[in-house]
Amino acid sequence: MVVGTSDVRGGPLVVDDPGPGGVPFVWAHGLTSSRRHEDATGLFAWSRTGGMRVIRFDARGHGESPGPSEAVAYTWPVLAEDLLALMDGLGLAHSAIGGASMGCATALYATVAAPARVDRLVLVIPPTAWETRAAQREAYLQAARLVEERGPMAMAETLRQQPPVGAFGADGERRRDEGLQRFAELDGDLLATILRGAASSDLPPPDVLAGIRQPALVLSWSGDGGHPTSTAERLAEVLPASELHVADDLAAIGRWPTLVRDFVTA
Repeated sequence: MVVGTSDVRGGPLVVDDPGPGGVPFVWAHGLTSSRRHEDATGLFAWSRTGGMRVIRFDARGHGESPGPSEAVAYTWPVLAEDLLALMDGLGLAHSAIGGASMGCATALYATVAAPARVDRLVLVIPPTAWETRAAQREAYLQAARLVEERGPMAMAETLRQQPPVGAFGADGERRRDEGLQRFAELDGDLLATILRGAASSDLPPPDVLAGIRQPALVLSWSGDGGHPTSTAERLAEVLPASELHVADDLAAIGRWPTLVRDFVTA
């Protein structure tokens, strides 16, 4: 694995790229996550996606990638511009793309903006959207104010009071609490700005998504209010060529890398 920096739209993004060989697949992580955080959770075993050139990057303002102080830079359509520009920098005229939560939204907006450049879509834990977005928007704005007043760990403590993901079962509280440790490393001012960018974002309208013709794999898990299965089900209904898998336990989540590999390399 080669870790490098790509100059994308005037700013550096840190990228993992195994280099030529395998079907290219560009992956985008979720809000407040990063390459390192995903590796720490161990939920997505990229080592089991043989036959793929899995390209991962830290989104602007996340992980090791610096970011500006303007909230618009973290809106989902703008993050999609970053993804497409990253593909330019890697010399990828087209590729399979995908992501989790914020990364799922990034992939959808990239497909809407440049459909000829996207071969296949992998949409993991789609975030709450459309009719259910308003409550999440207000939660992000409240979190931004909390972070500004008391710092990132105050937000982590608030999230710790929420129920863990139902599909994680008895392991849910441990996984939730371990995941929240990343907040200790986040910059408060930047995190508040990123949250405001997320608050002003939503998925593309369903009638726009209905025009996407690429095959799409939609993966969701149960028992997560921020990523309800209702959004995933709606996406699967709207996208003309999609398949949906909903995981109710860790064993089902553990099969996701194989599903992604088989789908991308089909």
